[in-house]
Amino acid sequence: MGDSVGSRTTVEPGKGLPVPRRYWAIAAIVLAITMSVLDSTIVNVALPSMARDFKVSDAASIWVINAYQITILMALLPLAALGEVVGYRRISQCGLAVFTVASLGCALAPSLTALSVARVVQGLGAAGIMSVNSALVRFTYPQRMLGRGIGINAFSVAVASAIGPTIASAILAVAHWRWLFAVNLPIGACTFVIALLALPETERTRRPLNYGGVLLQAASFGLILGGIQSFAHDAMTGLGSAEIAAGCVLGALLVRHEIVRAAPLIPFDLLRLRVFSLSVATSIGSFMAQTVGLVALPFAIQRLGHTAAETGVLMTPWPVGVALAAPLAGRLADRYPAGILCSIGLVAMGAALAALALFPQHGTSGGLIWRMALCGLGFGFFQSPNNRTLLSAAPYSRAGAAGGMLATARLLGQTLGAAGVAVVFRAFPGPGTTLALGAAAAISLVAATVSASRLLARAAAPA
Repeated sequence: MGDSVGSRTTVEPGKGLPVPRRYWAIAAIVLAITMSVLDSTIVNVALPSMARDFKVSDAASIWVINAYQITILMALLPLAALGEVVGYRRISQCGLAVFTVASLGCALAPSLTALSVARVVQGLGAAGIMSVNSALVRFTYPQRMLGRGIGINAFSVAVASAIGPTIASAILAVAHWRWLFAVNLPIGACTFVIALLALPETERTRRPLNYGGVLLQAASFGLILGGIQSFAHDAMTGLGSAEIAAGCVLGALLVRHEIVRAAPLIPFDLLRLRVFSLSVATSIGSFMAQTVGLVALPFAIQRLGHTAAETGVLMTPWPVGVALAAPLAGRLADRYPAGILCSIGLVAMGAALAALALFPQHGTSGGLIWRMALCGLGFGFFQSPNNRTLLSAAPYSRAGAAGGMLATARLLGQTLGAAGVAVVFRAFPGPGTTLALGAAAAISLVAATVSASRLLARAAAPA
């Protein structure tokens, strides 16, 4: 791997790692984030099989997804803050180890309860990976090449988010659903070794841990997200309303507890920077639009007469479009304002989603394919410049908080998008897919407007 690999010298902010260690470090970062993001969606296709094997209802099996996603959102910001104190490298390595061991627990789980508990532990590991992922990229690449590094990372995240069901279908075609988790073991072990040798050592911040903020943040996020999931999957129950109300009360206490701190758990200090807060809002909106599209489209396509296998093939141009656009957008982000690049991408995705909402009953497969490809190209063109701007707006001492907020914005958008689709489908069983896709197009265009407003922002960080 080269003489520089494994060096524990602290990396100077803005300098990045030398070659070839830089390449090994980004390989470890990309492999880790790809595994953790894939496991958010890869099990969706297998839920019916899990329900049959464990003899539980379809609704109960959804906790295999919820346990993972809610745990990540509860733990992301606390682990990002911890990364600033103990080092991003250490948090990522511990997260990767926990994720890999928990994957074995998922593969061997004898019951749905055991699987859900293993998914909670796996979610903690994934939160460790995601919370410091962007901060590690920022210390791996020199400032002049940051867009390139973020483009590679954004490409991995976006493709993993979109291609999970396709990979799951391929695995399930030849193996039992337990292999969806078992495949993480060799990949996770190899990634851990590379991470041990190559990830950058960063300067640490000296401050006490914020235990009160951690408890308030975890409780408020957990209650609010649990309530949203109740609305989405179990109808509008009194329990869901009570959870959301209690979460909001704790959230208000969290704001009072954190807003006066110099380095708050929820980065209010960074959110006061207009370019940072606009980038967060753009990210939430774009991932909402993407998730609504990816959840609603399989139903719309199969209603046109296509099989499940054909649906997977017809949706493949979306991740392919992301794969083509994200690296190019990352390079352009080093030269042109994100407000322009992101708006172009989001307008393209919004137009494609609107075209999918209006797709005729007797339309051709070619018509679906170009619309899917345009969605992917638009989304890929948005993500890298947005991430670069968000991360660059924060000082290096708050790189962990910025990266944690970036991941939180992504997951929050995905969670709200999935819940929104479920509510629309329940309220409008007939035209639900068309309405959902139309809503996704509108959200994408709103996000494009928010992105463009960064051109007017007056901040020290580049927009």
